[in-house]
Amino acid sequence: MPFPRAAGLLLHPTSLPSRGGIGDLGPAAYRFVDFLVSARQGLWQVLPLGPLGYGNSPYSSTSAFAGNPLLISLERLAEYGWIDPTKLDSSYREAAPVFGAVEYDQVFAQKMPLLFEAARNFLRSASGDGLRRFEVFKKENAWWLDDFVLFDALRAQQKLKSWNHWPHDLAYREPAALDQVRQELEDDMRIRSALQFAFYEQWRALRRYCSERKIRVVGDVAIFMNYDSADVWRNRELFRLKEDLEPEVVAGVPPDFFSKTGQRWGNPLYRWDVMKERGYRWWVQRLRWATENCDYIRLDHFRGFDQFWEIPAGEETAVNGRWVDGPRDDLFLKLREELGGLPFFAEDLGYITPEVHALRERLKIPGMAVLQFGFGDEGAHMYLPHRAAGKVIYTGTHDNDTVAGWWQSGATKDERRNAEAYVGRCDDGIHWAFIRAAQCSAACLCIIPLQDVLGLGSEGRMNTPSQNGGNWRWRFDPQQIKSELAAKLAHLAELSDRLPKPFVALADERFAA
Repeated sequence: MPFPRAAGLLLHPTSLPSRGGIGDLGPAAYRFVDFLVSARQGLWQVLPLGPLGYGNSPYSSTSAFAGNPLLISLERLAEYGWIDPTKLDSSYREAAPVFGAVEYDQVFAQKMPLLFEAARNFLRSASGDGLRRFEVFKKENAWWLDDFVLFDALRAQQKLKSWNHWPHDLAYREPAALDQVRQELEDDMRIRSALQFAFYEQWRALRRYCSERKIRVVGDVAIFMNYDSADVWRNRELFRLKEDLEPEVVAGVPPDFFSKTGQRWGNPLYRWDVMKERGYRWWVQRLRWATENCDYIRLDHFRGFDQFWEIPAGEETAVNGRWVDGPRDDLFLKLREELGGLPFFAEDLGYITPEVHALRERLKIPGMAVLQFGFGDEGAHMYLPHRAAGKVIYTGTHDNDTVAGWWQSGATKDERRNAEAYVGRCDDGIHWAFIRAAQCSAACLCIIPLQDVLGLGSEGRMNTPSQNGGNWRWRFDPQQIKSELAAKLAHLAELSDRLPKPFVALADERFAA
């Protein structure tokens, strides 16, 4: 679908300077929206919002539908009466700064017990409108919630073992065994349902706050699912698994710019034939849910819908894989029929065949242009601003170094020479030269990582692909957000005709800020 010309920032909520050692959906999120308003930005892009799995990556979630409980604001829960504010004063606010890298082990150990305590309090005392909203939430979302909270409770009971290492009757979902554990874990499951309720109340309240200020939220959907997830456990027949439940083949990408041995992601691949027989029901549910919770959706690894890299599960790297045909138009025609439109844009970076471009163009789904990739050989020029018409342009993504970091240590001598020839020398830093070039491009949407607005070096990098550990930890210092930055962005948005435009507010009135 065509997008109205707009500009915005990329910032995952974990990077907000919230209390408790990790960003959340509380006051810091609303202050960031206020900054977007002052900067006259019309977009806020986030990464996937699901509960964290392997490596704390938002792209390796334990559910395609559930929210990450670490993003729940305990401060907001205290305002709602879910937890005594003094609990936060003594063990929450003083224990962790409002900025600094996320220490996930510490955050899990500190925050999850408080969240469980808050949920227990709510369940003991809920009445009136709060209880009614909770019951409505459970009923309307039973199609994913029931399986997720059972999976989540079992995963905790089994000390975070992958589901294929659970007792045989639970791994194979034998009905009698599931009925028994549902009874045993009933209270735990109800607590986890309350946390999902809290997450979506807070998320939709924040999104409403955005919509009232003409800010569209851009979500992100990873093409593949984490093996250790409620979705794979619940829908084994939709994935390429062997009789012993181990993956037969796994996903990844061949050797590329990021890695000489490629990237072996390890996600199980889909049985697209079975998906098709079932009317792509799981995908329809997944993307309908995504569009209900965000305004636009970035489809990660769009190439995989045309062809995906199939790696035998026994291979340690992605080198010995092969390209296999994906569902192509068939899936998206079904999605358009069911959803009424395709408010998507495609992550189509790296080596992309003409067939992938043709698929995207047939579906009228915009692609992406990343300015950092545009200054190599002639083939890289497809990412430059003058060729970005109809695309979504970035200075860099969550997988890139920051512009300043790339300029200092990642760019070749020729890339720096080409970039200076294109954007010119810049008194306020190469990052602002890139931002101006992106904003003034022909692209429909322009999205800048906050790190580039702040001019950070490699210390601001969010993720280094193929690096184990140390990713997804960056948070900004609230002192870095200055009015001069908002003024510069606002002036550029006005000059480049990217000012926010009104749009229809959310229809769901149950979620009030």
